[in-house]
Amino acid sequence: MKFENTLAFAKEQDERDELKHFRDQFLFPKYRDESFIYLCGNSLGLQPKVAKEVLNSQLDNWANLAVEGWFDGDEPWMYYHKELKKLMAPVVGALPSEVCPMNTLTVNLHLLMISFYQPKGKRFKIIMEAGAFPSDQYAIESQVRFHGFDPNDAIIEVFPRAGEETLQTEDIVAKIKEQGDEIALVLFGGINYYTGQWYDMETITKAGHSIGAMVGWDLAHAAGNVPVKLHDWDVDFACWCSYKYQNAGPGGISGIFVHEKHFENTALNRFAGWWGYQENKRFKMEKGFIPEAGADGWQVSCTQVMPMALYHASLQIFKEAGFLNMLRNKSISLTSYLEFVVNELNIELEEVQYKIITPKNSEERGAQLSIIAARNGKEIFDGLLAHGILGDWREPNVIRLSPVPLYNSFEDVYQTGKALSEVTKKILTTA
Repeated sequence: MKFENTLAFAKEQDERDELKHFRDQFLFPKYRDESFIYLCGNSLGLQPKVAKEVLNSQLDNWANLAVEGWFDGDEPWMYYHKELKKLMAPVVGALPSEVCPMNTLTVNLHLLMISFYQPKGKRFKIIMEAGAFPSDQYAIESQVRFHGFDPNDAIIEVFPRAGEETLQTEDIVAKIKEQGDEIALVLFGGINYYTGQWYDMETITKAGHSIGAMVGWDLAHAAGNVPVKLHDWDVDFACWCSYKYQNAGPGGISGIFVHEKHFENTALNRFAGWWGYQENKRFKMEKGFIPEAGADGWQVSCTQVMPMALYHASLQIFKEAGFLNMLRNKSISLTSYLEFVVNELNIELEEVQYKIITPKNSEERGAQLSIIAARNGKEIFDGLLAHGILGDWREPNVIRLSPVPLYNSFEDVYQTGKALSEVTKKILTTA
């Protein structure tokens, strides 16, 4: 597509957009009585209008059925998670039996590492990307300490090349092969939260398996953003949050994936709880943990009905929109248009005021662009906010903007570029 930095072009693209009606299914925050142009879905997705309805429905079940709600009503709580599994699976390229909604992201990361990080002998190291989200870093540090290792010895970080912001797949693979039989676990984020780089998950998974390691992924910024194929790529495990691109509300329920090849592996450790016990014998209350089949056997605590109801509401929208094709195609176009208007501003300014550190190749990124301002970055970010553009600032110097295909438009992107131009010129001429 040949882009044009005009309002007429943006409106024309929005008119042609087959997904434009989904925008009306979400609530936008207000700024001076006007809706924000919301480009922060990479941090917290917007609220679906139906969210209040589905939540109230479950509150009514609680009010009218009380404890009987576990087995009575249209959607008995005891089996409610099974409905979500059917909707979750296509979003991450899995079988329904391989996924389960439960807990929150870092809790699930810990629970899965109990199973899939099993250091033995000289194979005790974990390899990850440098600059991973701090929660992942802390979880991995604490896990290796739990097993009696020094993080400085047990954690291998892969850094970008000198002068580069993102990682080269060949460097990741080379580091995996270099460490070889000392690596117990390869654990990366599917998309790096800071740079927006989408790693070559299939290639990295194959490399990890080739040296005998387990391979897991934190899909916090990937699930609901880019198409992943966890089953086909032979990933061992993964987990994700639901409140970013999947719009399930702040602190929304997490999801896990465990490949079916591990379902019968009794050598895997796990922290057990009553909710993960074999379903048809659960109420016998017997000693001796017998896991339920599939990913459900990794459950520990009681089903979180209210958070699941919010997740269910959003997943229904994904199903209707067609995640693996139409949404992805629109996402590529929207993000490419944002890249275009930012680069047009650099041309207009006759300098590289804005450096996009997210990969240019659409196969290496999702909806997010991470942008570094050469001068006055935080002041410019605040200026965008004052113009009703709500993005995200990350220390020390990155503005993250994410045009989400479910609810953002080409006009949103055009107006963002227009505001960025006005703010930049005002600030730089007075600096």
